[in-house]
Amino acid sequence: MIVFQLSCSIFISLVSRFRAGLKAEIGVFFPMIVLRVLENVAQPNFQQKMIVLRFLDKLCLDSQTLVDIFINYDCDVNSSNIFERMVNGLLKTAQGVPPGVATTLLPPQEATMKLEAMRCLVAILRSMGDWMNKQLRIPDPYSTKRFEDVENSPEPGNVPMAILNGDEPAEGSDSHSEASNEASDVLTIEQRRAYKLELQEGISLFNRKPKKGIEFLIKANKVGDSPEEIAAFLKNASDLNKTLIGDYLGEREDLSLKVMHAYVDSFDFQGMEFDEAIRAFLQGFRLPGEAQKIDRIMEKFAERYCKCNPKAFTSADTAYVLAYSVIMLNTDSHNPMVKNKMSADDFIRNNRGIDDGKDLPEEYLRSLFERISRNEIKMKEDDLSLHQKQSVNSNRILGLDNILNIVIRKRDEDQHMETSDDLIRHMQEQFKEKARKSKSVYYAATDVVILRFMIEVCWAPMLAAFSVPLDQSDDEVVITLCLEGFRYAIHVTAVMSMKTHRDAFVTSLAKFTSLHSPADIKQKNIYAIKAIVTIADEDGNYLREAWEHILTCVSRFEHLHLLGEGAPPDATFFAFPQDESEKSKQAKSTNLPVLNKKGPGKIQYAAASVMRGSYDGAGIGGNSAGAVTSEQVDNLVSNLNMLEQVGSSEMNRIFTRSQKLNSEAIIDFVKALCKVSMEELRSTSDPRVFSLTKIVEIA
Repeated sequence: MIVFQLSCSIFISLVSRFRAGLKAEIGVFFPMIVLRVLENVAQPNFQQKMIVLRFLDKLCLDSQTLVDIFINYDCDVNSSNIFERMVNGLLKTAQGVPPGVATTLLPPQEATMKLEAMRCLVAILRSMGDWMNKQLRIPDPYSTKRFEDVENSPEPGNVPMAILNGDEPAEGSDSHSEASNEASDVLTIEQRRAYKLELQEGISLFNRKPKKGIEFLIKANKVGDSPEEIAAFLKNASDLNKTLIGDYLGEREDLSLKVMHAYVDSFDFQGMEFDEAIRAFLQGFRLPGEAQKIDRIMEKFAERYCKCNPKAFTSADTAYVLAYSVIMLNTDSHNPMVKNKMSADDFIRNNRGIDDGKDLPEEYLRSLFERISRNEIKMKEDDLSLHQKQSVNSNRILGLDNILNIVIRKRDEDQHMETSDDLIRHMQEQFKEKARKSKSVYYAATDVVILRFMIEVCWAPMLAAFSVPLDQSDDEVVITLCLEGFRYAIHVTAVMSMKTHRDAFVTSLAKFTSLHSPADIKQKNIYAIKAIVTIADEDGNYLREAWEHILTCVSRFEHLHLLGEGAPPDATFFAFPQDESEKSKQAKSTNLPVLNKKGPGKIQYAAASVMRGSYDGAGIGGNSAGAVTSEQVDNLVSNLNMLEQVGSSEMNRIFTRSQKLNSEAIIDFVKALCKVSMEELRSTSDPRVFSLTKIVEIA
């Protein structure tokens, strides 16, 4: 365990040295680290799983590495989507074991893993934000001198827009030619990513309806329309359902038949033993269940084998019958449902006279029988032993199959690895071989546009990972992590001008303030209000239309805060008395009370104000027609008192610091404030002038 932890540290320190090398070098070292946790692959224990999660957390400390992994794997058609699998795996782990599913984890262990997975998700967003800030030279949002020095730095709201839109580089940047090359690289990566997404869409369709999938891929120019090109795709593409490949190859339609012939003809069986050729042939697909489909495929296989080995049998018919016999033997020998197993003599007897009426040599058939009985013919996907499959099932429940197997490929069972070092060397050889074949180049990310693709991949899982615990949990550690996640997500999506994604996080966070439902306010809602203030403070230059959600929260907060202080609502000042006596009463009643003076009467008045629907129609207990009960009043008083943890001064800071916003942001800010003001004035039950007053102040 200690060795693994040290390996993690070594990996993180070494990975930055591969910025200009082959991307496969990362692939060589990554399995070394992860495999240390898999000394016993069948049953990775709780400590090992935790180390993997902590390793991923540490990996995010190097923000460049995280973005580079996305470019070099998720944007490469020939590589796995490491970043996407990692995020989805962490989401599953953060959600925990579904109800009713058995697990070996104790409740405290599961809670710890869920927390660590959420911490990793937050670390990913923080890492993306740090990398973006460095690329765009955005000041550290946590610096106390941020607002004092803002005049001396480039307007942060303008920098990203210029870069994101591919405009001229800012002063002090690289030369025009370098910027042009960088834009070209970004365009190439963008095209590769788009190509891969469309290819994956076609693969997904193939795995549901093979014919439709092939048609889609041909129309999308991802696969050529010739049988040879389709066959090559079926043979080489990853993530295709092997059973459906077999079904497609066994179809009797003209195109499928031609593709099957091209598929079989792509194999070179020269010099192979008969069973060895069958093994190689059946590595890439599963034989279909229909006898007619099997018949068509094996007939073509026999023809191809005899063409590659013209002296092996008298005719292709011999190879065809023997192939069927070998498949039957394989099923008989290795299917646990078969009670009475075939003997060698039975196998020899079943194959008498198949060579144009003659018998094949008994020694040949007996040797063939022994090899098949000892070593099952199966696809690569079947190489996991039952021992390993059990661990995969348990890991899949928590999403750890997406984490533990980020780069690792399932190893061939034929190769007996005595130690983990043997396995590591084997993995290194595999990755080096892949590097030699693909000649892939390692891309070092430099343009923030890449973050758009990363956000597209991770925003929905992130939103779910933070929203559900924030809604269901009252644990302060969990709440703090969720709010951190929201803050980083809003920062990245806002700076990147991704409106839909930004608004999804902002509106969700605004909902969690519970300001629209004061009777439900809890301590975690106060934390959410503070997070809203912090976001307005730090990311005001990038919020654009989202300012409306922020300012709506401010308006609601101020309304509740004044009610809690016992101040009369603004509607009092909109009343017009009909005679002199009413004017006299009105003059007396409009004298503002001492706001910090509380009393049962004022509290009851505040409760009644909320009760009668003066605050967005939100009652304090659902009893809108009846009197306010003492229990409801006590609950409301407690909730309104909690608002003092925020204080009006913090809210007012949003307006006082609006003068620090850049030229575009101040326009967005005022437009949003006007919209909120209109909503306040249009209220039929309780019109207000709070936002209107703020417009006058900041003007």
